[in-house]
Amino acid sequence: MFPNFRLAMAWLHTWFGLALGFVLMACFFFGALSVFDREIDRWAIPQSRFAPQPMPSFDKLLRPVFEDMQPSKQSLDFMRDRVNGALPERFDTVRRWGAYTTHRDPVLGLFAGYEVPNAKDPEQGVWGNRTIDPRSGAALPDDRLKIGSQFFYPLHYSLNLRWAGLGTWIVGFAALVMLAALVSGVVMHRKIFREFFTFRPKKATQRSTLDLHNMTGVLALPFHFFFAFTGLVIFAGIYFPVSHTQLEPLHELHEKLEAEETGLPHDRAGVAAPLASVDAMVAEAQRRWAAKDMAGEVGFLAVQHVGDANGYVSIYRAGTDRIALVGDGIHFKASTGEVLREDPPPTAVDSVNTFLTGLHLQHFRHWLLRWLYVLGGLMGCVCIATGFIFFVEKRKKQHARQGSQGARVVDALAVTTVTGMLLASLTILIANRLLPDVLPAGWPPRGDLEQYLFWAGWVAAMAHAFVRSAPVAQGRRNPAWHEQCWAVAAMAVATVLLNWVTTGDHLLKTLGAGYWPVAGVDLFILAGGALAAWTARRLKQRAQAAPAVPGLAAAEAAHA
Repeated sequence: MFPNFRLAMAWLHTWFGLALGFVLMACFFFGALSVFDREIDRWAIPQSRFAPQPMPSFDKLLRPVFEDMQPSKQSLDFMRDRVNGALPERFDTVRRWGAYTTHRDPVLGLFAGYEVPNAKDPEQGVWGNRTIDPRSGAALPDDRLKIGSQFFYPLHYSLNLRWAGLGTWIVGFAALVMLAALVSGVVMHRKIFREFFTFRPKKATQRSTLDLHNMTGVLALPFHFFFAFTGLVIFAGIYFPVSHTQLEPLHELHEKLEAEETGLPHDRAGVAAPLASVDAMVAEAQRRWAAKDMAGEVGFLAVQHVGDANGYVSIYRAGTDRIALVGDGIHFKASTGEVLREDPPPTAVDSVNTFLTGLHLQHFRHWLLRWLYVLGGLMGCVCIATGFIFFVEKRKKQHARQGSQGARVVDALAVTTVTGMLLASLTILIANRLLPDVLPAGWPPRGDLEQYLFWAGWVAAMAHAFVRSAPVAQGRRNPAWHEQCWAVAAMAVATVLLNWVTTGDHLLKTLGAGYWPVAGVDLFILAGGALAAWTARRLKQRAQAAPAVPGLAAAEAAHA
């Protein structure tokens, strides 16, 4: 089929990259934004604009909040058809309480799981969630969307397509294809070291675009390969669900045997028991961590089998002092505070797994490395975007002479993916600042409406890209590129101004106070807007200077 192996790899690289590059573009961009998801949350929810807080007192502050919680409406609606009879008005049997925070979280996320009487599957339960101010225990509005951690972050690995886990499967397949594209790209470029340093921006668009594609691909090659590979490793349990499908009986047996070995009960005893001071358990856990010369910040705290004689409390370190995602958990008997178990040192296999997972999820405390993650993600975006542009530039004149619409369709999809994605992201941020706190009756929840506007903004950008793509079929540039770049620049300025008008937190104020989470988001948006404006000017100038396609008029006449 191909005269040599290198040409076969070139075909694989081109068509695999084109077919799933649109998905990978979203993964890279929203993955880069997810590095600072908590900071974006603070920008989106002004009530959370205060300094990060440590885990507060369980006995004084958290326990009353947990006792006041009940399942969410969404969880109850999901469970309604999975129970024999009606759901109870109040749920009293609590399976689990949990509180989670990070060194970048000013607010505290709480969850509670409840047993459902007469459930068709006894293992299924209902859940309640609450986000609180850890200084006072006051609840934040339930309809406020955490745009960073609840929308951008899951978008990069699931596309927020939750039906049957479809988005996660699409992204997994795209990651697998990306590994093939990376390997084939290395095979294609025999002079890879030279291409690392070659960039000729003043050359023709096709040449300069290819240079930039090669340079960003080579420079960030280890980053791209590592994140595609570790993403597949992290979701291996979804892509290869052996333990929860083919080996379900063995899985259940393993859990029970593990409970016997660890002393952490798998089931409730059915005997009521009080809950001892969890604060005293936290103090003991911190003492034991300090004895091992470990930082003693609590990142996750959970109470299992609440109110039962088999109840136990698990306390995990935040673990921000190392890359590996470890918790060094210590588990206590809930009724007495007696230490039941300390998690043993990880095995060699576990150490590799926690290191790879931690390096991908970057829960560690290292700001420079975080920015390198952002840079790597954005370089992935540049590599994919220039690949799209090179594909179109190489073929559009030939397609124009042949009367083919292939280059036009690819170019419109590229505009949709690159600038359309930016417009959609700015749309949700603008909506976040413009929507009122209380919406009229009958409207969807505020957070849902923000998400709808995000997708509407992206669809509008796609429609504009296709409508304006007719010149590509004539061998010329799509004006949608520079038009959407101008729109990005204008919306970026509008986003920062709206943050100022609606919250009073303008850049001079946030920079003066050293409140970098909000100042950093504003500066990042403005930098992106400035880059978009510069790009729009350059594209306009190049379009005006582009020569006519020789023989195209005759070809068009013949085709007509």
